[in-house]
Parts: sequence; structure tokens; C-alpha cells
Amino acid sequence: MDFEFTDEQKQLGAEARRFLQARCPPAAVRAVLEGPQSYDAALWRGLGEMGFLGVVIPERYGGLGLGYLELCVVAEELGRALAPVPFSSSVFLATEFLLAAGSEAQKRSWLPKLASGAAIGCLALAESIGPVSPKTVQLAAANGRLNGTKIVVADGDIADFAVVAARTAPGADARGVSLFLVDLKGPAVTRGVVETIDPTRSHATLTFKDAPTEPLGDPGDGWRLIGEVFDRAAVLTAFEQIGGADRALEMARDYALERMAFGRPIGSFQAIKHMLADMYVSAALARSNGYYGAWALSTGAAELPEAAASARVAATQAFQHCARNNIQVHGGMGFTWAFDCHLFYRRSNLLALNLGSLAQWQDALIQRMRERNVQAA
Repeated sequence: MDFEFTDEQKQLGAEARRFLQARCPPAAVRAVLEGPQSYDAALWRGLGEMGFLGVVIPERYGGLGLGYLELCVVAEELGRALAPVPFSSSVFLATEFLLAAGSEAQKRSWLPKLASGAAIGCLALAESIGPVSPKTVQLAAANGRLNGTKIVVADGDIADFAVVAARTAPGADARGVSLFLVDLKGPAVTRGVVETIDPTRSHATLTFKDAPTEPLGDPGDGWRLIGEVFDRAAVLTAFEQIGGADRALEMARDYALERMAFGRPIGSFQAIKHMLADMYVSAALARSNGYYGAWALSTGAAELPEAAASARVAATQAFQHCARNNIQVHGGMGFTWAFDCHLFYRRSNLLALNLGSLAQWQDALIQRMRERNVQAA
């Protein structure tokens, strides 16, 4: 078992880093944070032109036809740059749902647009605050029409279409949940922007009133598909968090070496050394778990459910830890608008809630490990 990327994959990561350093400096992130735009449209087009949006999309649908390891490499670089684009919604989720359950016609219609950046997709799942489960999905789908409201939909204000979880049978059973494709540009959909801790990744409330739907996958198979795609997205999001954690650690290290106090760099003081060492350990642990998740994802291993949960938990903890301690190392200056520390703190807390909270993934990890032990007994 080789837990190392190939030279070609490393070269892809280096190319992504060069592109993002040139096109997505901190000033570009701040421009979205402080401006009227919900995302960096020029950067999004550039990512499409470079092929980064279609890494795992087969060539016959306009993608690069590469694998998940290559997508993990790109996700890490996007995390380092805090790219203000709908990459996770469109690539980790919408694309994956289409690849997993889309008909040939649906794939030919949407995948080329997703690969080029001509279309943006999102997932509309939550209907209330709190953990999402089959019983919380009550939005009704009947006779080809959708009625109800979805809340805090990541990139729902800018997406062209949504993968929507809706109930096709009354009750709280998972077998009553199905998935649908919904065009968000029609008059049957009303959007309302939702403010979050990180405005560089927009969210919205979507209200459907007799919105036309198109089934995605088999009826009643929606909840199983959500679990399958969430495990894939958990690994990919973990690499985005690992990239952010590493960059926050580098920022803290560089500042500790440059900032002088009492005639010496603050990095020479024991308290700062310990803080930086703790950050390094958490980031290294996250990368180790991320590599395990990437292996399981790329090989279709049976261990993917546990590996995905492990990667998700470790990466969430590492990014939040490194982003928080980056501010502490910078001291009073770290809390000011002039420094970029807060950009990482915002993104770390936002990503901590993507795909479900840290506590939910911790519970899932424990449950999955128990099930694996029972199977092995």
C-alpha cells in the first residue's frame, strides 16, 4: 500500500498552486468578502479552462478523465488559497450525484457544462436547523412538481440547478426519500441569500412552488445515494481543509520568525514553540487520515465509510485548530482586519459544518467502526 502521490499527481498540484497564486491572492478573496459578488466569476472560468473542474469527469463528457487522487491534490490547493468559488458544491456534490445516479441524457446535458464552468450545481438537503436525517426531509414531490423550502443551501444563490432531496412517500422512512434535478432559473424557484460567517462562500434559502422536477436515480434510493456521495465528498473536503490548515500553520511560523520582541524572534519563546508544534501535529495527523481516505476512495475499498469519517474528523479539527492558533501567534494584530488570519478562521468554521457537523461525523465514525468489528467477529 503506497500512501504517496505519483510524480504526475504532484506536478498537477504544483500547476494548480501556481495558477491559484497568480489568480487567487488574498486580495482576491477579500474582494469577494467585501464586495457585492457572491464568488469570483473570473477565477471560476479560469479553473474550467485549466480543466480543474472536470478532473474526474470522463473525457466523453468533456472532463479530463483522471481519478480521485488527482482531485484530492487540486482540492488541497484550493483550500490553501481559500478560493472563493463554488467548487465543493459543483464538483464534490452535484457532479458526484450525476456520476453516481444520472441517466445518460442527464450526464450529457450537465457534465460538460460542469466541467467547463458554464454551469454551477448545488445540493438542497436541509429543511431545518440541526442534524439532517430521513425524517427531516419532508419537502414534497408529486406529479413531477416540487413544493417546499430548503435552507442554507451552499451556493444556492448562484447555482444553475440543484440536486434536491424530496419525499415521495409519507412518513419518516429513508425509503421515501428520492432525488430530483431542478432548474433554479425558472419562476417556480425563489432564492433568498443567507448570511454566514464566511461570505466568500455564499448560501441561500430556496423556495419551490410547483417547480418542475426531473428524477435523479431510482425512486426511494435518495438517502442511500446521499450517504454514498457524502463519503466521497468527505474525503475531498478533508483535503480542502488540510490545505487550509497547512497554510495557516505556515503563516504562523513565518510571523513567529519575523516578529521581534525583547530583541529576539517570538518563535524562540517556549509558549510559541509549543503552539506551533501542536499545530504541526494536528495538521500531520489530518494528512495521514486524509491519505487513508484518498486510498479508500480511489480504490473503491470497503473501508471507505470509516476512512471517510476519519479523514473528515481529523481535517476538521486540524483546520479549526490551526486557524485559531494562527490568530494567537499573531497576537493582537491577528484580530485586526489588516491581517489575513481571519479569512482562514472564517473558512475553517464554515467547512466544519459542510456535510454535517463534527459531532455527527464523530458519531458516524464510532458507529461504522462498531459495525466493522461486528462483521469481523
